[in-house]
This record gives sequence, C-alpha cells and structure tokens, in this order.
Amino acid sequence: MRIRTILLPMALAATAGAVVLPASATAAAGPALAVDATTGRHPISPYVYGMNFADEDLARDVRLPLNRYGGNATTRYNFRNDTSNRASDWYFENIPNDNPDPSSLPRGSESDRFVAANEATGTGTLMTLPMIGWVARERARACGFSVARYGPQQSTDPWAPDCGNGKKPDGTLVTGNDPTDTSVAVGPEYAADFVTHLRSQFGGAADGGVEFYNLDNEPDLWHSTHRDVRPRGLGYDELRDRTYAYAAAIKAADPGAKTLGPVGWGLNSIRYSGLDQDVCSRTGCWSNPPDRAAHGGQELGPWYLDQMRAYEQRHGQRILDYFDIHIYPQQAGVHNDQPGDAATQERRLRSTRQLWDPTYVDESWINKPVRMIPRMRELVDRHYPGTKIAMTEYSWGAYGHLNGALTQADILGIFGREGLDMANLWTAPGADQPVAHAFRIYRNYDGRGGSFGETSVRATSADQGKLAIYAAERGSDKALTLVVVNKTGDELTSPVALTGASAGAAEVYRYSGTNLAGIVREADQAVSSTGFTATFPANSITHLALPRGGGEPPVDTGPPTAPGKPVAGAITGTSIALSWAASTDDTGVTGYDVHRVDGGSTTRIAGATGTSTTVTGLTPDTSYTFVVTARDAAGNVSAASPQLAVRTAVRPNGGCRVTYAANTWPGGFTATVTVTNAGAVAIDGWRLAFDFPTAGQKVGQGWSATWRQTGTSVTADSVSWNGRLAPGASTSIGFNGTWSGQNPAPTAFTVNGQACGN
Repeated sequence: MRIRTILLPMALAATAGAVVLPASATAAAGPALAVDATTGRHPISPYVYGMNFADEDLARDVRLPLNRYGGNATTRYNFRNDTSNRASDWYFENIPNDNPDPSSLPRGSESDRFVAANEATGTGTLMTLPMIGWVARERARACGFSVARYGPQQSTDPWAPDCGNGKKPDGTLVTGNDPTDTSVAVGPEYAADFVTHLRSQFGGAADGGVEFYNLDNEPDLWHSTHRDVRPRGLGYDELRDRTYAYAAAIKAADPGAKTLGPVGWGLNSIRYSGLDQDVCSRTGCWSNPPDRAAHGGQELGPWYLDQMRAYEQRHGQRILDYFDIHIYPQQAGVHNDQPGDAATQERRLRSTRQLWDPTYVDESWINKPVRMIPRMRELVDRHYPGTKIAMTEYSWGAYGHLNGALTQADILGIFGREGLDMANLWTAPGADQPVAHAFRIYRNYDGRGGSFGETSVRATSADQGKLAIYAAERGSDKALTLVVVNKTGDELTSPVALTGASAGAAEVYRYSGTNLAGIVREADQAVSSTGFTATFPANSITHLALPRGGGEPPVDTGPPTAPGKPVAGAITGTSIALSWAASTDDTGVTGYDVHRVDGGSTTRIAGATGTSTTVTGLTPDTSYTFVVTARDAAGNVSAASPQLAVRTAVRPNGGCRVTYAANTWPGGFTATVTVTNAGAVAIDGWRLAFDFPTAGQKVGQGWSATWRQTGTSVTADSVSWNGRLAPGASTSIGFNGTWSGQNPAPTAFTVNGQACGN
C-alpha cells in the first residue's frame, strides 16, 4: 500500500462530472479492430476482478470474486485482541479496531467480520498473515516512537501528540527504540493459530472457508514501513527461511489453503532483496548490490522461486501457490487521487502498457520496458512451473474521474487477455465512483448480472493507444462479448472484423462522460457474421454482447497438431534450454508441455505459453529424453513431438579459483574465503577442501557454508542459496578461528576434488 501526498492546482481539481478531453464535433476514422473467436482461446481467471476492502454493497453489486484483507496495518495485526499497528502510515501506532463485543475475542474480530461479509456476498477471501515476527501487544493504543521516551520529533499525531514519526527535528531517524513498546514477538505458531481460528469459524478452504493467504505484506519494505520493530532490510536467506516456516505452518493448519508470496511492492521486489534496497538506497550500490552478490549474482525473484521449488523437491509439498508482486505506476502524476492535467491523463492511459508491451519504455525512473505480466509468467515457467501469478495490490488512481475509469477498464481487459491469475485493486472505490463502473462493465453491465465472457479470444486493434479492444466468450449463452475503450477525445468510427461469430443484433452498453452516474443501454448494433462498423464516443467504454446462432460455441476441430522436435540451446550441469516449432494448427493452442521420457512412460516437467522453456533441476553428466505436446482451450492435447535425446554437462575440471584472507589478532582470527567458478559451465553444489599448515589452527563459528574440521583438514559444503555458481560467478564464505604458535594461510585448495588456482 502507498500513502500519497497530492498537491493539485485548483485549476486541475476535476470533479466526477468533468469531461476528460474535449470531443470533436464529427467522428473521425478510427483504427481497424478484429476479433477471432476461434483463436487465442484461454480461460480468464475470475480472480483478476478482485479488490481490497470492498464493502458489502459494492461486492454484491459487482459480483466481487475476491476481497483482500491486506496492507501495511495487517503486518502486525493481532486477531486475538483485534488490534493492529498502523506502521509508517500513521505514526507507528497501535490502534484497536472498533469492536462491538471485545469480551468475545478472538471471535467477532474485524478479520472475522470481514470473512463473514464476504461469505454473505459469495465473495472469496484473501487474508494477510503476519510473518514479520511481531504483532500488536495488547488491545490499547501505544506509540512506536514515544516523544516522552525518545525525544522531540519532526511530526506527531495531532490527536495523540506523544506518538511521533520516528524522525528527529533535523530529519535523522530515531534509533534504539524498544520494539516491545507496541509489539510482542511471535513465530509461525501464530500463523497456524490464526488459520485454525478461521477454520473453526468458517470451515477449511476445501469447505468454503478462507482459501487464500498472503505471506505478509511487502516484506522488502519492512525496514521502512515497520522500522520501529525491524530497522534492517530483509535479506535473501531470511525471506526464504521465514517463507518456509510460515507457509508450512499455514499448510499444516489447513492443507487446502493457497499461499501467495513474496508480496513485494513492485518491480524492484523482483530484482533486489529488502536488505539490498535498504543498503543501496543509502549508498547507491544498485549496480552491485551486496546481498545479490553473495547469492551468485542472481536477482531475488528467480532465486526465491528456485528456493520454493527446492523445498517441494525435498519435502514433497508445494508451499507457494502464487508468485505475488504488487505494481504501482511510477510515472509522474499517475498514481494520484486526482486525474491531473491533460498530459497526465494521457500518460495514465498510456502507462498501462507497462503491464504487457515489450516496446513501451517506462516513463519514470525505471526507464526501460517492464512488461510485468509476461515477466512474471516467464519467471515461474522457468524457475517453478505450475506456480500462478498475482498482483494483490495495484492502482492507477483517479477513481473519481472518467480518466480513471477508462484506465481501469483497459487494465481489466489486459489482465484477462494476458492470463494473469489474480489481481486486487488497492483499495476498493466508492460505489458511485467512475472506477466502480469500469468493474461493472465487466461484471454487471446491465444490473442483472450481465458479464464479460470467461474465455478470452483473440482481439486486436491497429492502434491500441486510441481504441483498445478485448473479447471473450461467455459460458452461459456462448455470446461473444467485446469491450472497446476509446482513450481519445475524438469520436471514432471503426470497422470491426469478426471470425467465428453469428449475424444478429448486438446489445450495446456504454459508460462515458454523457452520464457519469451509470452505464447506459444504447440502441442495438446490427452485426453480420463477418463484422460491423461502429462509432465509439470520445472517452468511452463500450460493451457489446453478440449473440451466437443457436447458442452453439465455435466447432471444436479436435486436438492441435504436434509441435516440432525440441532443440537444445544452452546446457549446464543441471539445466537445458529447449525450443521447438509451434503446432502448425495454431487454432486454439493455449500452451505447451515438456515431458521427460523414461522407458515406456512420460512425466510432465515444465509448461510454457510460448515455444521455449528451460528445464532445471537435472543431474550433471546424465542423458535425458524430452518430447513436447500442445494443448488448447477445450482441453485437447496433441500427439507428442519427435523425441530429443540430450546429455547435461559434466562438472568443470579444475575451473576454479580460491582466495583466502585472514584478519589476525593474538590467539584468534577471522578468515574470508572466496570461491570462484573459472570454468565454462555452471557448478551445482560444491565442496571446498584445504589443510591448515599447523595443528594449532582451529575453525570456530562459520557462515555461508557447512564447515567441518578433522585434524588439520577442513571442508566447507555449499548451502542451498550459494550452491549454484554460474561461469565467472563467486561466493564469499568465512569463519572465526583460533590459533596457537603460528597462523599461516593455507596454500592448496580443491573444489569438488579438483585443484584450484588463486
């Protein structure tokens, strides 16, 4: 969740009744649109239409599929006393939630009432569970940075002046405060108790109870948002270890529960750990962040997914179901309550391209393509196949303005077209705000439950910056539903080519500046089986529902043809990059599956939406045989491709370097050892070995490896996060030791039995 300070010139303070941009008097020629109901078919997850903290009336009206209980205040929420700490959002204060019967707690807490309201509207619940290790101490107000205890501060709560913002009058941070002023330490057992309580009240996930659990909220920002209890950034290893412990506790308490992590704040949550964001924000080390360097140079997102996959391989249990990263547009003025001037409104509409478009360079400090949904999908396909992707917080702002509604309608269409699995708007709009009508266009455009279809089909625009179009088939009546967003201040007339459609009269519903109070039923649109021409008013959202003759879906022509024989690309000791020619019958193909052939049986080991993937988790110097199959939206699976036989690489011979440095004092020393892969292929798992020159040298406490000593012989085995060293990659390990007599440095080192240089 972002807290925003908005300074808006009075001339720009547009109201809900203001028109975004002036419309021309006559319609201009618009871009050509096309819809093909026979291709590009894939399911649209209903969970992409989710929100955070939607009230019961709005949830019922938009038939809300999922409502999230999230944000910074949930990181230290204590369900037992129904109290949360509001963190940096509001002076690090503990504030008890309003509760009509505190004596009955934990029954009847705010979280209980949230779930009960969702059940009343048929809405699923996504509950955030604290993972930071602290929750609100008691049902009473308390300050994380008391002025009485820690001195004058830059800002204080006007209603509770002893609660400061944790900054001294000169702007420096207050340090050394006591976390127990507000909070009590808890562990994974707290998460298990919370889930057990919810299960006792509402049943388990498999019985209609709470199904989804966020593994906290934006833990990579804890050092900022919750610095009164967590002043240091969260590193790679601790994020992994906390996820292992808390997710396993949730699954033990409710085996049907689905977990989402790491719940990062944005693009940088994929690239950097909280520790690196903490350090580099102060030192400018973004090009060589130390925590990443200590983990083989791998960015946090792929490393995290690798660790979650490794857990399942070791324990036979998936503990991460969704890869969840939030997104807030960083372009100037976009993520604001107010719409801004004309240039800002145009930028808001343009910036939705960061969700998918590889040609769009983000107009912010990012200054490069983001393509967030494909980026996340590629990460899970490569590093943890079968994991779904989620954005449980996002917002493009301007809820009270038509420009915000146009942007939101575009976003919801993108989510469905691009195959996102879950999304939750932060926070829910008011029921009468224009952004709420953008949801109604998809979820209840006619007030009687009329909705956009559940199976996406191919829809294209010659200029999506002017007219964006999205299409889907509705399961109940097989109607072909279209949503067209006119992002311009011009009335545009465009041809709409149709394939797989039926002639008839399309129902037309529209939201525009003509009536910001609601969606208007327009005159029917005549449609032939090959298309129609329509005029789309300036700054409008149009929903067309095209009937299907006889109510029949497009003919299922059977399974797609087999894809081409896979071809091996980059090969390491534990991975093989594969690519293949697409199925020649591309109609309806929604993805491909890679299978390992072992004797007479095959095992699916990876999936891909495109025609390439990397198979990981393999054994060095081992032969494998692979085939690929195609699948379509109807569930048909093609015949297998021709087989590819390929062998993984051998571990490098002699391709290593080791440096050893010691800081010595009388009787003791600290040694730092750097292991470098100087070979041409990756090392997966390593053992360093050396001998001390004297019998008086002893290893004490070590780190970043498993250290052992027998006599003068010492070994150090890699741990889970630094075992893989790509060619040229290094990792640093070390130990504290003792010595007597002399403390000379070892001179000969081996890695995996091979002698190394230095």
